Amino acid sequence: MLCNAGNLPLVAKPLFGVLSDAVYVGRAHRLPYISIGALLQLMAWGTLAVIPVTGDTFPTQMACILIGNLGASVTEVVSDAVVTEFSRTQKAGVLQSYAFIVLAAGSLLGNLSGGYVLLRTQEPKTMFSAFSILLGLQLALSLSTKETLPSSHRNWNIRHVRTSLSDNLRKQFSNLRTAISEEQIFYPLMWIMTSFAVVPILSGTMFCFQTQHLKLDPSVIGLSKVVGQVMVLSLTVLYNKYLKKIPLRQLVAGVQTMYALAVLSDLVLVKQVNLMLGIPNEIHVLCFSALAEAIAQFKVLPFSVLLSSQCPPGCEGSLFAFFTSGLVFSAIVSGVFGVGLSSLIGVSGGDYTSFPLCILLQSLAALLPLGWISFLPEKWTADGKILKPR
Repeated sequence: MLCNAGNLPLVAKPLFGVLSDAVYVGRAHRLPYISIGALLQLMAWGTLAVIPVTGDTFPTQMACILIGNLGASVTEVVSDAVVTEFSRTQKAGVLQSYAFIVLAAGSLLGNLSGGYVLLRTQEPKTMFSAFSILLGLQLALSLSTKETLPSSHRNWNIRHVRTSLSDNLRKQFSNLRTAISEEQIFYPLMWIMTSFAVVPILSGTMFCFQTQHLKLDPSVIGLSKVVGQVMVLSLTVLYNKYLKKIPLRQLVAGVQTMYALAVLSDLVLVKQVNLMLGIPNEIHVLCFSALAEAIAQFKVLPFSVLLSSQCPPGCEGSLFAFFTSGLVFSAIVSGVFGVGLSSLIGVSGGDYTSFPLCILLQSLAALLPLGWISFLPEKWTADGKILKPR
């Protein structure tokens, strides 16, 4: 629940998207917001690097987490908008795939370096300090770079010479409402958000089971996240080469089914079937623990490509901010469902007797979104861009 509370600033992304689309700083409307986001994160992580880790400083730590996530949400919104703007000049899906590849590679490097530092120093503050240095470099780079986006000078002339700031904001909110109400945008958005929200997340319970019941070293679980990012990287490359030629409804149905089956890999571990097959717990966790999470992360990519192709000009930041904040809200809801399901069935403390039932229900819940798969366009592909009414 505490982790979910820390993610609350991410739900406010639509506001940041509207501001980025409508409010210019100087003659730029993307890079200044990246600078603001980097500065907020630098303040948060820099503070965490110097304050003592005690119970008395917990409110300060929580405030730093909220401020850091606020800065991260601003930066992510603007980054998505920049990718969407430039994707109009590229072959469909290519730029989004590259962005996903870079994101997965960055997560892979971050997990590896973070794990290495923790194993060598046993001191989280070292990572906080290193992250602060990187954020300082990002801030310096964003401040020294000139914005050359296609929309910058055009929108500056149109919006700021003839209209006031309040009119710009009202118009941008109106444009966002109009874009979301379009059938080819609304129904895919509803599907992807509900597909996450209806599946209870049991990651916290699984972590306790792995560390407390199976006595696994947390470093093994950390390495499994690295393997998960390698999976995301591989799936993204595969999508860019082959999968984007598959119609969206067919592709997403297959991915969702794979996700439901991947969830059952946790059941294999809980029932210790892997030991019967001669596979140690450490190897099973390393290879399969992050599989479902990797598939869920990859599932977002085809929708990013679809929304990029349907996004009205001038609404890039607003629409993608709404999209990502909806995903965050769905994750919070699924986390609450997971806690509620565990409590309802009686999985608590050291009693994991009913845990297999929780995992089975989670897998079944992952199949529920297939019931409204008709919300997705049947013929649209990232290559062909064929979009027929539902």
